Amino acid sequence: MVTRQRPQPAEIFELMRFKKPQLDRKRHRLDSALTIADLRRVAKRRTPAAAFDYTDGAAEEEISLHRARRAFRDIQFNPGILRGVGDVDTSCEIFGGLSALPFGIAPTGFTRLMQTEGETAGATAAAAAGIPFSLSTLGTTSIEDVRRANPHGRIWFQLYVMRDREISYELVRRAAAAGFDTLFFTVDTPVAGARLRDKRNGFSIPPQLTARTVLNAMPRPWWWWDFLTTPKLEFASLSSTGGTVGELLDAAMDPTISFEDLQVIRGLWPGKLVVKGVQSVADARKLTDLGVDGIVLSNHGGRQLDRAPVPFVLLPEVLREVGADTEIALDTGIMSGADIVAAIALGAKFTLVGRAYLYGLMAGGREGVDRMIQILTEEIVRTMKLLGVASLGELTPRHVTLLPASGR
Repeated sequence: MVTRQRPQPAEIFELMRFKKPQLDRKRHRLDSALTIADLRRVAKRRTPAAAFDYTDGAAEEEISLHRARRAFRDIQFNPGILRGVGDVDTSCEIFGGLSALPFGIAPTGFTRLMQTEGETAGATAAAAAGIPFSLSTLGTTSIEDVRRANPHGRIWFQLYVMRDREISYELVRRAAAAGFDTLFFTVDTPVAGARLRDKRNGFSIPPQLTARTVLNAMPRPWWWWDFLTTPKLEFASLSSTGGTVGELLDAAMDPTISFEDLQVIRGLWPGKLVVKGVQSVADARKLTDLGVDGIVLSNHGGRQLDRAPVPFVLLPEVLREVGADTEIALDTGIMSGADIVAAIALGAKFTLVGRAYLYGLMAGGREGVDRMIQILTEEIVRTMKLLGVASLGELTPRHVTLLPASGR
């Protein structure tokens, strides 16, 4: 039998805890985002559909992207116990330098269209967190301005080999002169993938004011105000920026790119040369034998060839073939710190986040990118502690079980 008593006012007051109201609306919505999925929802509310879908979408039926995310979900973590994990070390060495965390910001194109602070927000947030920032050939902030925004941190440059080779060569020289330490030679974009969301939205660079875009923009006037009152978009390589994304890519990219181009770039670049977009064991072996400094397993976030191999699934086989001879990084499908820990446990030296970064950027500019990094960091630390590991070096394949294919 429960014994009851009259409610005591003193006890009630003891239970009452009132938080100081957060009057900063941006700070409130970012603090309320507990996961990258939460940041995505905020980004979708605050960004016109065409710009959001450019980030969120993938090629054709988006099968590759869905498979990549499902592959990270369909694992089992195998924790150890009583290991003493009061403090964990999340730092690592990658491509000749240090990173405070096992992830960096991936190269993304047309970034200021997502939110006007663009690459400057990404570069400064990366510097504050002690992680690398990658600038795309199709970035909307110049090589030199990104270096000025992040004067002492690690900055990497992602290179497309263009029809006019001299444009690409000059970008390599500028990145080297600006002190970028690693070059991503990108090999998975001989032509643009069929990004159907962009076609259906009529997405173009610069955005065109149509009845549809005006209607979609009406609930988001701040985006258009930012876009129309800040400097015109500047691209790292393109002198003309008119047309759809696919048209711009097809005009710039060259389907005749070959291993000979790789050798030319190797001769021009003084830093670490990493090939991004590797999707087979055979190509990983060939590139390693050619002496590249690393490879990035990537299917371009599912934005090029739909049904392409999932990098996370490909990782163990590539690791067995070349893991002793070169450094392997990985991207595509990463939406949590647990995803990053799983990739490191299976043998990746490093990971890159693209969409997660842009969700944070769209949700809140520089502060949103900071929040994205904070979320991933907290998830990494918590996952490592729950696995019973105190450093990234202690993570091994025994900590992760890939569930049978029938479960994916």
